[in-house]
Amino acid sequence: GKISGLSSINFDYDSSTLTTEARRRLAENAEWIKANARTTVQIEGHCDSRGSVEYNLALGERRAKAVKNYLVSLGIDSKRLTIISY
Repeated sequence: GKISGLSSINFDYDSSTLTTEARRRLAENAEWIKANARTTVQIEGHCDSRGSVEYNLALGERRAKAVKNYLVSLGIDSKRLTIISY
């Protein structure tokens, strides 16, 4: 979904690798973040209910970090990005 101009992205099952579609959406998100210079963005890593809580939190964290690192590579200041795993 879209939240204030930002798109959610999806990962393949049990993966924290960014898909081509995810990269495209993140590039759009980066443009929005750059255009809204005073905004900080919280990146939420979510997983489905399969697997242990510990495993899923770690996977969610890897997913969120992958998103953060990609946005930083597109020129977003890492100080504007926080991550949380659910």
